[in-house]
Amino acid sequence: MRNEEHTFLRKCVITAIIVMAAVLAVVWVIDTMFNGTLLNFFSMLFITPSIRGSTRTALLGYGIALMLVISLVCVVVAYRTYLSQRTLYIEARAEADRAKALAETEARRKSDLITYLAHDLRTPLASVVAYLSLLDESPDLAPDQRARFVGVTLDKANRLERLIDELFEIIRFSLQAITLNEERINLKFMLEQLADEFYPILLPHGKTIRVSCGEGLTLRGDSDKLARVFNNILKNASAYSYDNTQITITARQNEDGTEIRFENHGDPIPMHKQDVIFEKFYRLDVSRASKTGGAGLGLAIAKEIVEAHGGSISVSSDTASTAFAVAIPASQ
Repeated sequence: MRNEEHTFLRKCVITAIIVMAAVLAVVWVIDTMFNGTLLNFFSMLFITPSIRGSTRTALLGYGIALMLVISLVCVVVAYRTYLSQRTLYIEARAEADRAKALAETEARRKSDLITYLAHDLRTPLASVVAYLSLLDESPDLAPDQRARFVGVTLDKANRLERLIDELFEIIRFSLQAITLNEERINLKFMLEQLADEFYPILLPHGKTIRVSCGEGLTLRGDSDKLARVFNNILKNASAYSYDNTQITITARQNEDGTEIRFENHGDPIPMHKQDVIFEKFYRLDVSRASKTGGAGLGLAIAKEIVEAHGGSISVSSDTASTAFAVAIPASQ
């Protein structure tokens, strides 16, 4: 970047010299064509009669002064152009540095996450093997004890399945490009269907979902991918909301498009985390990793899908509530 700045500065200086030489050449050519008329004209304007006998000497001074003025103007213009271009260089370099730092951070998070997941795979796998071996070696176990061992084995197997799904999610997200298959979506039906799917997950904790969406409200988009966006947001809402509270989904439409808002009541998200919550492989609460899993991709995937629709996703959080807002522009 520094070499580019120097190259541009040299170009500015050379341009200034060329402009100055061109102006002086034009003056000389015109004066020659009119047999010194231009010089005589300047003589009449700037030279007083008392010194008109030394016209050539005076004009030489005026010519030098004119050349210096032109040179100064060219240099000032070139320098101002250089400064403005240098600002663009600095901004481009800063943006490149930010992109590089973000890529390095994502790569480090991804590497750490894969390491943690690989380590976490061992525990449920070891439990599954141990309990299956115990069941195989002890056919005369009491029915209640056998049922308890089978239950533990099934729980560990489900945990193992979730971890494997996370690994596939990381690979799929790293390699897959988002393509949209747009169609007209009945938003009320989609949101109510999602609420029904979360009912058995929320019921043990006394949580509920309320959907507020007008009849016939529709939007144009990829139904499968938008359902994934809403599902990922609801997963966060269900995981981080307080017991015995309500998650509210509100959908409204205006001339600009459609906004879907997911609001829950739980611990507020710190302001510094609100800025990075949509980054890849970022986990809001690392301490939950071993219990609830999550590759830190849900909100990053949601953001990419929403932006592919030309929309935006944002979060606001305080002691009263946390709300995620998805805005999808009106179709053209």
